[in-house]
Amino acid sequence: MDATALARSLLDRVPAHRTAGLEVLRAVNGVGVVAVPAAPALANVIGSLHSGGLITLVDAAGLAAIISAAPTGDAFRGTVPLGAAATLQFLAPARGHLVATCRLDPDAREVLAEVYVGVASRARVTTTAEVTDDTGAVVCRGGFDWSIRRPAA
Repeated sequence: MDATALARSLLDRVPAHRTAGLEVLRAVNGVGVVAVPAAPALANVIGSLHSGGLITLVDAAGLAAIISAAPTGDAFRGTVPLGAAATLQFLAPARGHLVATCRLDPDAREVLAEVYVGVASRARVTTTAEVTDDTGAVVCRGGFDWSIRRPAA
Protein backbone atom coordinates (compact mmCIF):
# COMPACT_ATOMS: atom_id res chain seq x y z
CA MET A 1 0.00 0.00 0.00
CA ASP A 2 1.17 3.53 -0.67
CA ALA A 3 0.82 4.99 2.81
CA THR A 4 2.99 8.04 2.24
CA ALA A 5 0.21 10.52 3.00
CA LEU A 6 -0.88 8.56 6.09
CA ALA A 7 2.69 8.29 7.38
CA ARG A 8 3.20 12.03 6.85
CA SER A 9 0.02 12.88 8.72
CA LEU A 10 0.99 10.67 11.66
CA LEU A 11 4.71 11.40 11.85
CA ASP A 12 4.32 15.16 11.34
CA ARG A 13 2.52 15.28 14.71
CA VAL A 14 5.63 14.17 16.62
CA PRO A 15 7.35 17.22 18.17
CA ALA A 16 10.86 15.74 17.76
CA HIS A 17 10.19 15.23 14.05
CA ARG A 18 9.10 18.84 13.63
CA THR A 19 12.15 20.07 15.56
CA ALA A 20 14.47 18.06 13.31
CA GLY A 21 12.65 19.13 10.13
CA LEU A 22 11.85 15.51 9.33
CA GLU A 23 10.09 14.80 6.05
CA VAL A 24 8.46 11.52 5.03
CA LEU A 25 9.56 10.96 1.44
CA ARG A 26 7.94 7.56 0.90
CA ALA A 27 6.04 4.86 2.77
CA VAL A 28 5.11 2.09 0.33
CA ASN A 29 4.76 -1.69 0.71
CA GLY A 30 6.94 -2.10 3.79
CA VAL A 31 9.56 0.49 2.84
CA GLY A 32 9.90 3.77 4.73
CA VAL A 33 12.11 6.63 3.55
CA VAL A 34 12.51 9.82 5.59
CA ALA A 35 14.90 12.76 5.48
CA VAL A 36 16.24 15.65 7.55
CA PRO A 37 18.65 18.47 6.89
CA ALA A 38 21.55 18.19 9.33
CA ALA A 39 20.76 21.57 10.91
CA PRO A 40 23.49 23.33 12.91
CA ALA A 41 21.08 23.62 15.85
CA LEU A 42 21.14 19.80 16.14
CA ALA A 43 24.89 19.36 15.63
CA ASN A 44 27.31 17.62 17.95
CA VAL A 45 30.81 18.88 18.84
CA ILE A 46 32.23 18.01 15.37
CA GLY A 47 29.38 19.65 13.44
CA SER A 48 27.68 16.35 12.58
CA LEU A 49 24.04 15.55 13.29
CA HIS A 50 23.75 14.65 16.97
CA SER A 51 22.90 11.05 17.84
CA GLY A 52 19.45 12.24 18.94
CA GLY A 53 18.79 13.37 15.38
CA LEU A 54 20.08 10.09 13.98
CA ILE A 55 17.87 8.00 16.27
CA THR A 56 14.94 10.20 15.19
CA LEU A 57 15.66 9.30 11.56
CA VAL A 58 15.99 5.56 12.28
CA ASP A 59 12.82 5.57 14.39
CA ALA A 60 10.77 7.46 11.78
CA ALA A 61 11.98 5.30 8.88
CA GLY A 62 10.93 2.19 10.83
CA LEU A 63 7.55 3.68 11.67
CA ALA A 64 6.94 4.68 8.06
CA ALA A 65 7.75 1.12 6.96
CA ILE A 66 5.45 -0.36 9.63
CA ILE A 67 2.60 1.96 8.60
CA SER A 68 3.08 1.09 4.92
CA ALA A 69 2.86 -2.65 5.61
CA ALA A 70 -0.83 -2.29 6.46
CA PRO A 71 -3.17 -3.38 3.65
CA THR A 72 -5.25 -0.18 4.09
CA GLY A 73 -5.14 2.97 6.16
CA ASP A 74 -8.07 1.71 8.18
CA ALA A 75 -6.19 -1.51 8.98
CA PHE A 76 -3.41 0.57 10.60
CA ARG A 77 -5.70 2.82 12.65
CA GLY A 78 -5.73 1.86 16.30
CA THR A 79 -2.34 0.16 16.06
CA VAL A 80 0.14 1.27 18.73
CA PRO A 81 3.82 0.79 17.81
CA LEU A 82 6.20 1.40 20.72
CA GLY A 83 9.97 1.16 20.63
CA ALA A 84 11.36 -1.40 23.08
CA ALA A 85 15.08 -1.11 22.26
CA ALA A 86 17.28 0.80 19.83
CA THR A 87 20.82 0.58 18.46
CA LEU A 88 22.98 2.88 16.38
CA GLN A 89 26.23 2.24 14.58
CA PHE A 90 28.06 5.44 13.63
CA LEU A 91 30.06 5.05 10.41
CA ALA A 92 30.91 8.61 9.33
CA PRO A 93 30.02 12.19 10.25
CA ALA A 94 26.37 12.81 9.40
CA ARG A 95 26.31 16.09 7.52
CA GLY A 96 24.16 17.64 4.81
CA HIS A 97 20.81 16.28 3.68
CA LEU A 98 20.35 12.90 5.38
CA VAL A 99 18.02 10.13 4.23
CA ALA A 100 17.05 7.04 6.23
CA THR A 101 15.60 3.97 4.53
CA CYS A 102 13.99 0.99 6.24
CA ARG A 103 12.83 -2.15 4.40
CA LEU A 104 10.80 -4.65 6.39
CA ASP A 105 11.90 -8.24 5.99
CA PRO A 106 9.32 -10.92 5.06
CA ASP A 107 9.04 -12.18 8.66
CA ALA A 108 8.21 -8.71 9.96
CA ARG A 109 5.63 -8.21 7.22
CA GLU A 110 3.98 -11.54 8.06
CA VAL A 111 3.79 -10.78 11.80
CA LEU A 112 2.40 -7.31 11.13
CA ALA A 113 -0.20 -8.69 8.70
CA GLU A 114 -1.61 -10.83 11.51
CA VAL A 115 -2.10 -7.73 13.66
CA TYR A 116 -3.56 -5.68 10.81
CA VAL A 117 -6.18 -8.31 9.92
CA GLY A 118 -7.05 -9.01 13.57
CA VAL A 119 -5.61 -12.54 13.87
CA ALA A 120 -3.21 -11.30 16.57
CA SER A 121 -3.46 -8.37 18.98
CA ARG A 122 0.30 -8.08 19.64
CA ALA A 123 3.54 -8.54 17.76
CA ARG A 124 7.27 -8.00 18.14
CA VAL A 125 9.08 -6.63 15.10
CA THR A 126 12.65 -5.52 14.46
CA THR A 127 13.40 -2.81 11.91
CA THR A 128 16.75 -1.73 10.53
CA ALA A 129 17.56 1.45 8.66
CA GLU A 130 20.51 2.95 6.85
CA VAL A 131 21.18 6.67 6.91
CA THR A 132 22.96 8.16 3.91
CA ASP A 133 24.29 11.65 3.28
CA ASP A 134 23.89 13.68 0.10
CA THR A 135 26.86 11.89 -1.50
CA GLY A 136 25.16 8.52 -0.96
CA ALA A 137 27.63 7.43 1.73
CA VAL A 138 26.18 5.37 4.59
CA VAL A 139 26.84 7.40 7.74
CA CYS A 140 24.80 5.38 10.24
CA ARG A 141 22.95 2.08 10.61
CA GLY A 142 20.35 1.62 13.27
CA GLY A 143 17.72 -0.74 14.51
CA PHE A 144 14.58 -0.72 16.59
CA ASP A 145 12.79 -3.51 18.39
CA TRP A 146 9.10 -2.69 18.37
CA SER A 147 6.17 -3.83 20.43
CA ILE A 148 3.10 -3.53 18.22
CA ARG A 149 -0.34 -3.85 19.73
CA ARG A 150 -3.88 -3.36 18.68
CA PRO A 151 -6.30 -2.84 21.55
CA ALA A 152 -9.55 -4.79 21.42
CA ALA A 153 -12.32 -2.86 19.70
